Amino acid sequence: MLDKYHCSTEDQWICALREIFQEIALQGLWRGGFFEHAAFYGGTALRILYGLKRGSEDLDFSLLGPMEDFRMADYGDAVKRELSSFGFEAEFVSKESIRQKNIESAFLKANTKMQLLSIGMPDDMVELVYGRRELKIKFEVDTNPPGSFGTEVKMLFMPTPHSIRVYTLPCLFAGKLHAVLCRKWRNRVKGRDWYDMVWYAGHFPQVDIAHLEERMRQSGDYTEREPLSLEKLKYLLEETTATIDVDSLKDDVKPFVHDVSELEIWSREFFCQAIDQIKE
Repeated sequence: MLDKYHCSTEDQWICALREIFQEIALQGLWRGGFFEHAAFYGGTALRILYGLKRGSEDLDFSLLGPMEDFRMADYGDAVKRELSSFGFEAEFVSKESIRQKNIESAFLKANTKMQLLSIGMPDDMVELVYGRRELKIKFEVDTNPPGSFGTEVKMLFMPTPHSIRVYTLPCLFAGKLHAVLCRKWRNRVKGRDWYDMVWYAGHFPQVDIAHLEERMRQSGDYTEREPLSLEKLKYLLEETTATIDVDSLKDDVKPFVHDVSELEIWSREFFCQAIDQIKE
């Protein structure tokens, strides 16, 4: 799994470790039957399944339907067993989300230095890592998902062959556009959302309008009687574009991209061109 990485710095080694943990955790969830009840979505899904070239920290999921008795903690042992089989020691801690209702959260925690040793980071570099530094991966599950979404089963072949259920690409795009338009994150927008929107516009520009409308109505961000149309969506996106601080977007996403030069073209006009590519 390390063969696809070319680590020469501490940050690169830690990024590789985090992504390997994420992929092994997904296999553990599959082995534990998690994907019989839930589907994968978000930026990490794009990176693992479709080659999105930016780092991502969290694993985001949605139940296939409301489940009052769902507990993310029920899958902690399966994830820990999977990691243990590769020589990793980790703690799985479930946590109730205070900021968001209908979100089940958990954290995978491990001592960074110990795990870097286990994957073969050179000893002289390991000595530079703070001994108590913690590797943390957040799991979030939407336990009251909006309707009108589609899923599909995808095969993964690393660490060993297994399958996961994931939102279809048009529904994944709908979820990302909902974040671009409606994410309330400490009163500022995330450059990562806009980076992903540009990626969709260039690779898979089709959006599931019905699912996006369901998401926006559920979050209280679309209350009009008329159904959401493609034209209305583009108007809302362009309206949002007029208020963004492009430099702040760049600063947010820079730590997560491999080549920051691709951000040089970013401007409000550039984002409007990307929005124009979106189709039903």
